[in-house]
Amino acid sequence: MRPELSQETERRGGLLPFGAAEVTGPSMVPTLYHGDRLVVHYGARIRIGDVVVLRHPFQQDLLVVKRAAERRESGWWVLGDNARAGGDSTDYGTVPEELVLGRVRFRFRPRTPDQSGPLAALRWALSAARPVLSARSASWRLRAR
Repeated sequence: MRPELSQETERRGGLLPFGAAEVTGPSMVPTLYHGDRLVVHYGARIRIGDVVVLRHPFQQDLLVVKRAAERRESGWWVLGDNARAGGDSTDYGTVPEELVLGRVRFRFRPRTPDQSGPLAALRWALSAARPVLSARSASWRLRAR
């Protein structure tokens, strides 16, 4: 149940600082689900409440997606939206600024086999792509610990 992205997706050069990623694991439910595709804005300014992509502090070839809960002197305290999934700063501490790569801007949910009829396809089309917004109350979990 690792809060990881399915593959290395860091943007390397190019004209636009955007890249794609795919979510694996349950750590960001209900905001993001396993299989969601993400549009990541690499190098974007990070604010409290943003959903971010970062390198895991102890396994830097692994990219993870978390919510930036608090800015600390030593970096960012990041939390998953699903408190039961783990794999966030409560396990590995503060994430240094240089390991926080970018901000998630949009998520796209792929179509599932049960969305096959015309009405189901229309419902999917209207809800599949959504912006990933900052949660201004992101530190609620931090205060509860």
